[in-house]
Amino acid sequence: MILAVDTSLGTAVALIDVDGTRRAEAATADPLGHAEVIGVLLAEVLADAGPDDITHVVAGMGPGPFTGLRIGIAAARAFALGRGIPVVAVPSHLAAALTALETASGPFAIVTDARRREVAITVFDGADADGIPRVIAETVLVKAVDADAHLAGVRRIDVPTLSGTDLARVGARALSAGRTLTGDEPLYMRHPDVTMPGAPKKVGS
Repeated sequence: MILAVDTSLGTAVALIDVDGTRRAEAATADPLGHAEVIGVLLAEVLADAGPDDITHVVAGMGPGPFTGLRIGIAAARAFALGRGIPVVAVPSHLAAALTALETASGPFAIVTDARRREVAITVFDGADADGIPRVIAETVLVKAVDADAHLAGVRRIDVPTLSGTDLARVGARALSAGRTLTGDEPLYMRHPDVTMPGAPKKVGS
């Protein structure tokens, strides 16, 4: 089985079989409070499906805000480390695009809230030979009021929540094809507000 964890929007956890069949899923749409619910959702999913046969953990890598996103990635990596299994990094918008492909045809844009009156946009067109959504315009951060002008008529799909099952399915397809979809670095939409202080100033005598 493959476990998926994502906190780029709300918090989503899912387990699938290697053929993509959903075994268990739990989620909350709250864009805050990831740390408070991630353990509960993992426990729910594992109780429903059992942890014994998990072979990989898929981590949603964003785009997303710094604090929320890193909670899900840390949880995925900690789970994988504890069981000695690999982590598969997947851009979170690919999961949303796979969900959208059930009804979408032609180019479409996945649009997610990046906060501070901005949105993250990735443009897709169908799926490739491996069944993975095809990116035709990489993720960008745009002011919300400028999003429609930026898209210039491309169908817009606003995504408030993410399917953990579809994130796992994208990861499973990448594994089957021997593909790496992204690196280990999360796609943060901006740097954290809190920074480490500089060296203390010397005080003269």
